[in-house]
Amino acid sequence: MGKAKDIVLKVIPGNVANPFIRAHHYSGGVVANSCLHFGVFLDGQLHGVMSYGPSMNKQQIIGLVEGTGWNEFLELNRMAFDSVLPRNSESRALSVSLRLIRKYAPQIKWVISFADACSCGDGTIYRAANFVLTGMKPNEALCMLPDGTRLHKMVLSGNPTTRRPELGGRCYFDITGGRFAWKKFLQKTGAKLLDGWQLRYIYFIDPGCRKKLTVSEIPFSQIDKLGAGMYKGRKIPLAERHGEK
Repeated sequence: MGKAKDIVLKVIPGNVANPFIRAHHYSGGVVANSCLHFGVFLDGQLHGVMSYGPSMNKQQIIGLVEGTGWNEFLELNRMAFDSVLPRNSESRALSVSLRLIRKYAPQIKWVISFADACSCGDGTIYRAANFVLTGMKPNEALCMLPDGTRLHKMVLSGNPTTRRPELGGRCYFDITGGRFAWKKFLQKTGAKLLDGWQLRYIYFIDPGCRKKLTVSEIPFSQIDKLGAGMYKGRKIPLAERHGEK
């Protein structure tokens, strides 16, 4: 078994990145507008993928940092790793990818990403990579069907006419009557929202942009105060996670 320093990052095409993400990301889906994919390799084998691209709700997100140009920020919208990589590989891969963006895409001033605590965790690797916590809200997008299948609102609304085996061959619009109606989808399918939180993190490639943040920075201690600390779908305080008393 190697060490985290042994991993290698390479830019890879979408036709290599997307199958890996579908196989290893909890959502089972990709974000169609991802345009920059980093493959994480160990001993020449692909064991992780990070996909960056424009935010799907770009008009709203851009206002988080005052004066940001239309093409001056990215969203890390998919991050998937298998179980082979050594300890701490995820945080190292994230940090290396940000350094590469800083070097080869100097127009990018900051990066945003979201942690779905009810599925994987509350953003441990973001905090380790010096991201700033800028938002917290209860989960409104990830649901569980009666048979235990998990589906994300973004996957369904991003491909509303795609027929899905999880829905008995129906598509999102079949269930909602051709509308982007999430509450109706939940009601019609009997799906339940998973208990948990969504946390929004920002990394400032240009440190000066931090002063232009239009929302308040949230101390990490607030995660525990709101009961949002989770790891692999299980609620767990940060102190317990780190073996603290």
